[in-house]
Amino acid sequence: MPELPDITLYLAQLTPRILHQPLLRLDVRSPFVLRSVDPPPSALEGRRVVGLTRMGKRIVFSLEGDLFVVMHLMIAGRFRWYPPGKKAGGKLVLAVFEFADGLLFLTEAGTKRRASIHLVAGKEGLQQFERGGLEVLEADLAGFRERLTSENHTLKRSLTDPRLFSGIGNAYSDEILHRARLSPLAHTNRLTEDEIATLYQATRTTLQDWIDRLSRETGEAFPEKVTAFREGMAVHGRFGKPCPDCGSPVQRIRYADNETNYCARCQTGGRLLADRALSRLLKKDWPRSIDEVD
Repeated sequence: MPELPDITLYLAQLTPRILHQPLLRLDVRSPFVLRSVDPPPSALEGRRVVGLTRMGKRIVFSLEGDLFVVMHLMIAGRFRWYPPGKKAGGKLVLAVFEFADGLLFLTEAGTKRRASIHLVAGKEGLQQFERGGLEVLEADLAGFRERLTSENHTLKRSLTDPRLFSGIGNAYSDEILHRARLSPLAHTNRLTEDEIATLYQATRTTLQDWIDRLSRETGEAFPEKVTAFREGMAVHGRFGKPCPDCGSPVQRIRYADNETNYCARCQTGGRLLADRALSRLLKKDWPRSIDEVD
């Protein structure tokens, strides 16, 4: 799922392409992607794009006349930019935004249609999409501490809760916690002041570093490889591979469609966190320490 650094990159490349340009047509090609009925897509035609913003993990196009396009890419949704005249063939294309200088395709891989478009009239209509998460890159330590400790959860859950923090998901939370040297299962009400300060700095540094890195790699081109599994990540998506800091194999906790990756030696004092599926299967044979698997 595209998170704050990835969405920031999208906005940076969309701005010179579509800001102040009229949207000639919105062609909705999948009946599942459009989640609203009023206003209709035809109401957007000919209106200039006057703003591009992020709301959590959503991207918002502001158009003349207080009309808004609110998009959530979910797990497999992506944007593609093509020159005028490109044919929108294939089942992956959910919608096409037509501008004079190019076409913006919204695509989604796989069979599950989770990406969404909402068309909204009036700024008050945007409030339904505001989850209230803290923008960490704009917050001070006191604000971060207050938000982090407002509810008692594991660090992994807190960082990825859109009501608590904005734009952080499964991938970058793994990277943040590795940089902070904190367990993903540590509880927020048990952190010391030093650990909170370390987590605050790790969150800001990780997000900003990846924004800068992706911007350098993309340059002036439109981002084509937006993925949750990036070359250069320390632990996310690297199960079994060596931790870049200590060399121990990266571990994982699997649950539903997600997994948490971490380094036991760097983050949990060598203790292996129980994987629900494997630990139940192996029971007494489940290793307790990274030294048993190194």
